[in-house]
Amino acid sequence: MKKSLLMVALWMAATVAFAEGKPQTTCPVMKGNPVNKSLYVDAEGYRIYVCCGGCVGAVKADPAKYIAQMKAEGVELEKAPEAAKVE
Repeated sequence: MKKSLLMVALWMAATVAFAEGKPQTTCPVMKGNPVNKSLYVDAEGYRIYVCCGGCVGAVKADPAKYIAQMKAEGVELEKAPEAAKVE
């Protein structure tokens, strides 16, 4: 019995450790609206997609709010590309 419980606990821990977040498919401002991949805000190292131009302003005003919200929902945010270095 103890061995079975240990195996279940290890399996659950491994599942949580290796579980991938879901990709962002909906707008964090207008919940439920699908994102438009050509509209986004790069903030705090992440790329946040939105559904329309109006939502761009909302995300720019408080990106931390939307980043925290999506992470709490299990969304794995894309990393924003690093800016090209100008020499």
